[in-house]
Amino acid sequence: MTKTKVQSWAGFKNDLLAAAKGAPAPTDAGGLVVESAEALMRLLTPENRELLRLIRDEKPESVASLARLTHRAVPNLLRTLGKLEAAGLVAFKEDGKRRAPVSLARRFSVHIDPYSSKDRIEVA
Repeated sequence: MTKTKVQSWAGFKNDLLAAAKGAPAPTDAGGLVVESAEALMRLLTPENRELLRLIRDEKPESVASLARLTHRAVPNLLRTLGKLEAAGLVAFKEDGKRRAPVSLARRFSVHIDPYSSKDRIEVA
């Protein structure tokens, strides 16, 4: 299971600037970062979950074939896929000029600390 770091944009920027000045990188650097568990949950709309299911089950060979399956315009679909890719839910397999979306996540575990913002997200 991969841990996704929950960190504010300001905290991420501070870590990046410190590393640029020579400070050691945080031990959890290099993984996926989301601003909050809520941000991830906003991304997992019913439409996006259906899109992830289609990618997993139908294994489209290109974004164009996924657009046909979903009846969505390619630019709109690319915007959504970009957000899902940034969150680590989707990757692209390159084959010549074709880019085929591939579903990466199988399951999430979200651990919410009700007393602070120290939430954790694990992606399997």
